[in-house]
Amino acid sequence: MHREMADHAIPLSSRGHEQAVAAGRFLGEALAQLRDGSYEGAQPHVRLWVSPYRRTRETADGIETGVAEAGGWVTDRREHMLLCEQQFGLFDGVPDEELAELFPAEHAHYAKQEAFEGRFWARMPLGESRFDVATRVHQAFGTFHRDAERHGIEHLIVVCHGVTLRAFLMMWLHRSPEWFEDEPNPHNCAIRLVVGSEDRGTVFPGFARGT
Repeated sequence: MHREMADHAIPLSSRGHEQAVAAGRFLGEALAQLRDGSYEGAQPHVRLWVSPYRRTRETADGIETGVAEAGGWVTDRREHMLLCEQQFGLFDGVPDEELAELFPAEHAHYAKQEAFEGRFWARMPLGESRFDVATRVHQAFGTFHRDAERHGIEHLIVVCHGVTLRAFLMMWLHRSPEWFEDEPNPHNCAIRLVVGSEDRGTVFPGFARGT
């Protein structure tokens, strides 16, 4: 499918929608417990932030469905351009084994960068490095902080991509590039809980690719 359409336009599969609904049910149950516990029946503002890619939008649809089924709620939903997937530039949609043949000079240049500087710092031709992703994700934090300070919105659900999520965690928790490289991409629809500056880890394991 990557050969036939742009990365941002790839839709969510029917199985992916089922997984999103399951993740939403988990979130809905957690939100209901939060409401009935420390909030004594009140519903705090829960904002859902989404990458503008088609598959993340459709994942968010499934999550909202599951949240509602489990008795939870999402107060509102917004998109943030800076939460999009890493941009792969010339290499987007091309299998790794074909890169050297299709783009010999660019592939050689990237391979040299990766070997010398490390994968975190090496920039895709006409695309981004993982450093670039971390830098732009950090720029989104100002929006989240303003929401908290001006409107009291402290509960966020962020629907994004594997590299983007790792970059988000690295910058939010002040982790190192080495931590980023050691941290595996999450499974589909896995849920990572962060409370303030504390990483509570993966609370919903998600689904391994192909399951």
